[in-house]
Amino acid sequence: MSAQARTMTFGIVVGNRGFFPDHLAKTGREEIISTLEKAGAKAIVLGPEESKYGAVETYDESLRCAELFKKHAGAIDGIIVTLPNFGEERGIVDAIRLSGLKVPVLVQATPDRSDNMTIAVRRDSFCGKMSACNNMMQYGIKYSLTTLHTESVDSTEFKTDLEWFSAVCRIVKGLKNLKIGAIGARPAAFNTVRYSERILETSGISVDTLDLSEVFGRIHRMNDHDDVAQEKLNAIKSYVTTQGIPDEALLKMAKLGAVIDQWMKQTHCTISAVQCWTSMEEFFGVVPCTVMSMMSNNLIPSACEVDVPGVLSMYMLALASGSPSALLDWNNNYGSDPNKCVCFHCSNLPKHFFKDVKMDYQEIIAGTVGKLNTFGTCVGRVKSGAMSYARFSTDDRRGIIRGYTGPGKFTDDPLETFGGAGVAEIPQLQKLLKYICHQAFEHHVAANFSDVSKAVHEAAVRYLGWESYYHPALED
Repeated sequence: MSAQARTMTFGIVVGNRGFFPDHLAKTGREEIISTLEKAGAKAIVLGPEESKYGAVETYDESLRCAELFKKHAGAIDGIIVTLPNFGEERGIVDAIRLSGLKVPVLVQATPDRSDNMTIAVRRDSFCGKMSACNNMMQYGIKYSLTTLHTESVDSTEFKTDLEWFSAVCRIVKGLKNLKIGAIGARPAAFNTVRYSERILETSGISVDTLDLSEVFGRIHRMNDHDDVAQEKLNAIKSYVTTQGIPDEALLKMAKLGAVIDQWMKQTHCTISAVQCWTSMEEFFGVVPCTVMSMMSNNLIPSACEVDVPGVLSMYMLALASGSPSALLDWNNNYGSDPNKCVCFHCSNLPKHFFKDVKMDYQEIIAGTVGKLNTFGTCVGRVKSGAMSYARFSTDDRRGIIRGYTGPGKFTDDPLETFGGAGVAEIPQLQKLLKYICHQAFEHHVAANFSDVSKAVHEAAVRYLGWESYYHPALED
């Protein structure tokens, strides 16, 4: 099931304050529930039989709300604080604190009508939102804000904000207790993809390792006609055109894929980074690109050159969007256009990225190890469309995780080259390239056909505690 197809579940705290019109709390609760239902999401919220209008004002009501959230803790992706009137700031933060939940929080305030601000209907949510946020700061509760300071839950703005917040929640939840499989050693020629497992561990992200000798040993023990090998072989042939590829090479890929699948299931690893250059080709006789492409296409990202932070970046984009991510090189200029470049890999790009794709051989490595040892790439032209990119890495000198993200697009500009390649257009690209070089980031970047970069940035800086540069700049 894709991330977007999964039903989102939100804990709802309806704010209320006695000397403001509390009938607004009643209608506000009904409105947020209706909005979430229309969005295909589920609301966990007090009923009118459990508190006044199902809102939270007193400490007793905070306790009841907290207990309700605890019962559904495993399901709740995030919390939405809705303020149909000023709201009781202490009741709101007490409910969140007592629940023990460490999930993203969105604060929404309903606007007043300028043509009707009598004592019977004036909300003062505009003001109450500031008090609620101040108390969340005091309580150490991390929270996000809507685009507009006040916006109705049935507005277009809130619909967009809810989609953005849902993506933030999916990233935060998806990275919790994440296990990444590092298959093989970092290629000696790629110092650029060094990283710190210990720094990742501070964010609850663990790395399990598997040496290529173990992979080849397990493949050697696997019979050509074993069910897992034949099932993977059929899956490969169904996934991509294999015309002209030797049967022996296809069977090797199938066994490799079966072994990786089994190991990841045994170790509970969700995503992977794999050694390729050039041990796989010299000592096994194929490239792992198609096997990795298939995993990435199924929202189980896999990165080459054992780029563990790279596959983490891919996964963040995939969680946010519910669509496959790729790991690409910022590879070439595109003529004299300062805002366009060529993004390339050999390639293991997911099929989702291509206009048309076929299996071929790795032209770069073939010159060293021979064509017959390099079958298994997925090659073609990257299709056009809006994209988001991201790169997060460990900074060993500072002991932090940092990165960058932003929007762009792939174009239909003409390009004649090999591998998997496309032309990317990035606003103020030269500024971004200077940032990458000055800050010493890797040449690898994760990309995704989506517009989720703002969600990636929010999740990183607000909830994961990482540094993130948003390019070219956030509007607010």
